[in-house]
Amino acid sequence: MTSKPPDQPDFAASTASGVIAALSDDMRRFLLTSVSSIPYLEALLLLRSQPETRWSVRQVAQRLYVSEKRAQELLAELEAAGVVESSMPDAPQFRYRPASRELRQMLDGLAEVYAHHLVEVTHLIHSKADKRDKRAQKFADAFRWRKDA
Repeated sequence: MTSKPPDQPDFAASTASGVIAALSDDMRRFLLTSVSSIPYLEALLLLRSQPETRWSVRQVAQRLYVSEKRAQELLAELEAAGVVESSMPDAPQFRYRPASRELRQMLDGLAEVYAHHLVEVTHLIHSKADKRDKRAQKFADAFRWRKDA
């Protein structure tokens, strides 16, 4: 049996409890209620990284390796959430402009936490999706035709 060096944390233990230790209650709540997916988070962080840049849908799609349709959806979600603003309705461009100081501070904290606890944050976001998927599957199963029916 191999053992880890004493100065390295146990990955399994740190993953299970690390997100709790690394995230404040407010941050955990924000992630669970406001961050719909990893691409959403990546789009937010991309625009935050260059707040004065005006991004086209195409540029965001290329940087995130998603379709333009998906990039448009992400940017619309971010705009609705008050994270970005858009200009020029015919050829919209988006830039990072949180609607409030409090939101900006929360997003700054999120960027910091994600930079240092990427795996834990990702697991937390995916855990939310896993729960939704299980509920959806249970609902779908309720409509299955059964031989005994």
